[in-house]
Amino acid sequence: MRPRSPGPRRTRQRFAGSITGLGTREGTRAVVGHWPVSPFGAFADVMLERADGHRVLLAPDDDVAEFVSATYVFDEVVTTSVTVTADGDRRAVRAGPLDLWFVVGGRTALGHLLRAVPGPLAESPGWARLTDPLAAAVLPGVRTVGTAGGGRREWYAARDFRRVAAARLRWDGTELGDLRPVDPPARFGFSSTPAGPSHVTVVSTVEVEAAAPPSSLG
Repeated sequence: MRPRSPGPRRTRQRFAGSITGLGTREGTRAVVGHWPVSPFGAFADVMLERADGHRVLLAPDDDVAEFVSATYVFDEVVTTSVTVTADGDRRAVRAGPLDLWFVVGGRTALGHLLRAVPGPLAESPGWARLTDPLAAAVLPGVRTVGTAGGGRREWYAARDFRRVAAARLRWDGTELGDLRPVDPPARFGFSSTPAGPSHVTVVSTVEVEAAAPPSSLG
């Protein structure tokens, strides 16, 4: 019997920060990722699905744009400065044609439960698989583990859950209306953000195929 050849080596990329998801009356849904800890250093990015279904990634540089667009699905990728500034619970996000302001509201009952889970357990793939059916039942459209683009695997460890109390979004100078749910769910990957506008403290782990080591032959 021939020995089974080993599968490709895989490495894990860890992103620690927050994901804010919200909708607007005009129909645009926005997802802001703010990552103080990542393989690319501190950065922020924005994913938008416009009312007509057009999906846009706003990324701060080519490396982030390449990684994110290989993991999720977009119709357009724009490399532009992305900044997130905080003043207490108020956040301001500026990225190319996007100007977003929102207020982080109170912690939910789910947020209190998430904070009670020990970090090493919450970030494990096994815990993500265990909680995936519960997340899908409690928060329709939300998954904690799945297959991402390029054969990558990803799991989310939510560590806190707070509401978004208010928001205003302007795209290319046009106001998009008041705060609304993320409905229909955004279609960037295997999971959407919760329908209710939310600010979630999270660790996202993406497992990717490692580059082959250079050959010593030749």
